[in-house]
Amino acid sequence: MESLSSHTILLIQPVARVESRTWSDYETTTDCMEGICKIFEEHLKKLNPNSASITYDVQNLFEFIDRLADLSCLVWENTVKAYAPHNKDWIKEQIYILLRRQAAK
Repeated sequence: MESLSSHTILLIQPVARVESRTWSDYETTTDCMEGICKIFEEHLKKLNPNSASITYDVQNLFEFIDRLADLSCLVWENTVKAYAPHNKDWIKEQIYILLRRQAAK
């Protein structure tokens, strides 16, 4: 995962309406990827309020990401002293790497 310890801004637009845009910032890119997983888990809890536990696989998470109108990250790149933009595909790749590392522990 690139820039593991770099400040990251998450930009989310869940639906086509511009008013739905929001953002969050994270101290690290890893924290941001974990935050996206938590957003998905909260979405699942709302869909299944009577379930004692929520389970999902990475494909479910990626489908959720694909359904969002927009999702992108701005990651601080210290070498150029600027934020570098990253799209959904990059985010999915970083989440996949994160989940593989967690599964290996």
